Amino acid sequence: MKAKILTLAAITLLAVSCSTKKTAPAPATPTVTETAKAVELTPELAAGKSMYENNCAKCHKLYEPKKFTQEEWAPILVRMQKKAHLDDTQMASIKSYIHSQL
Repeated sequence: MKAKILTLAAITLLAVSCSTKKTAPAPATPTVTETAKAVELTPELAAGKSMYENNCAKCHKLYEPKKFTQEEWAPILVRMQKKAHLDDTQMASIKSYIHSQL
C-alpha cells in the first residue's frame, strides 16, 4: 500500500514539475497617442524641472505634476514661492515645467 502511495506521489510530482510554466501576460505597449503626449524637455523646461526638484524637495516629497490640475497647482505654487523664497522668474520656470507635464 505504501509503495502505491509513494509511486502515485512520485508520478504526481513528476507531472506537476513537467507541466507548462504559466507566465504573466506581456505589458501593453503604449499607443501612438500616449507616446505623442510625452513632452520633450526644452532647455527652459529642463531648468524648471531642475529648480522644481532642487528647491521643492528640500522640504517635502515631490509630487507628480499630473497629481493636480492646473487650477489646483496655482494656489500651491503661490504658497510655495513664498516659503521657498523664489523670485518670479524662477517660479515662472517651475510653473512652465509643471504645466508642460499636465
